[in-house]
Amino acid sequence: MAPHQPRQKRGRIIDGWIVLDKPQGITSAHAVARIKRALQAAKVGHGGTLDPLATGILPIALGRATKMVPYVMDGTKRYRFTLRFGEARDTDDADGSVVATSTFRPETAAIEGVLEKFRGNIMQVPPAFSAIKIGGERAYDLARAGLAPELPPRPAQVSRFELIERPDADHAIFEVESGKGVYMRSLARDVALAANTVGHIAALRRLSVGPFDEAGAITLDKITDSGDSPGADSSFLLPVGTALDDIPALALSEAEAAALGNGQALSLVQFMGRIHSSCDPNGGLARLMTGGRFVALGRLSDGLLKPERVL
Repeated sequence: MAPHQPRQKRGRIIDGWIVLDKPQGITSAHAVARIKRALQAAKVGHGGTLDPLATGILPIALGRATKMVPYVMDGTKRYRFTLRFGEARDTDDADGSVVATSTFRPETAAIEGVLEKFRGNIMQVPPAFSAIKIGGERAYDLARAGLAPELPPRPAQVSRFELIERPDADHAIFEVESGKGVYMRSLARDVALAANTVGHIAALRRLSVGPFDEAGAITLDKITDSGDSPGADSSFLLPVGTALDDIPALALSEAEAAALGNGQALSLVQFMGRIHSSCDPNGGLARLMTGGRFVALGRLSDGLLKPERVL
């Protein structure tokens, strides 16, 4: 009997990142599926889900870049959202059904006065319509079935939260910088409640994810329209290592790179003078480069450089 042959992935081998400006009205998974189909790519993923209502930066990973997705999702994210006062909705955004109303509209000073309690390390109750699993079921599936779960508060880190505009009494526009897993819909809901009213997100845009921002973003239509042209994807494809541009670089020799590639940890002593001052020796990450090529992600710990993710 002939030995079993591993099944080959169907599609083109494409490695790199696309900085997608996601349009409103589609899920992140739908956007990934359209790009995968247009480019006929073998492997595609994304760095950080956006709700259908939301627009903005959705990093799309192709091929080897999918190994970097967890590190992108850990990066700082910036958002701009519009809070509409007077209506609470079951989804905490404009796509949901109204569940409570209020005629009270807070003054601008009152809104600014409650923001401090939502900065720093806070506890946040996720929206009922979220992808969190409860007993093996997604919270949004339970909510749609009329069984909205009571979700416990979770730690969240908000490094910046500012009111930037008050167009009228019904609306306020905010900008936020946050870590992983912070729900803008929850921030909007809770700010309204803290200001003695109710509210929901009317508009939401993600401005950046880690090193990816609007400056390098491309529309979904441009990607899908050019997908039939051989090599068309190269004009907007970024290198795999781009995702880690905000992580300090460390130059390796070919021999050092080979050792790390084989899973060997190396003493930090041999890298004295090469380690950037911003690299934390107690668990920090380093972007490992050889001859200008990104070859691996390493972690500094216990006096050693350990391979974290090798390409």
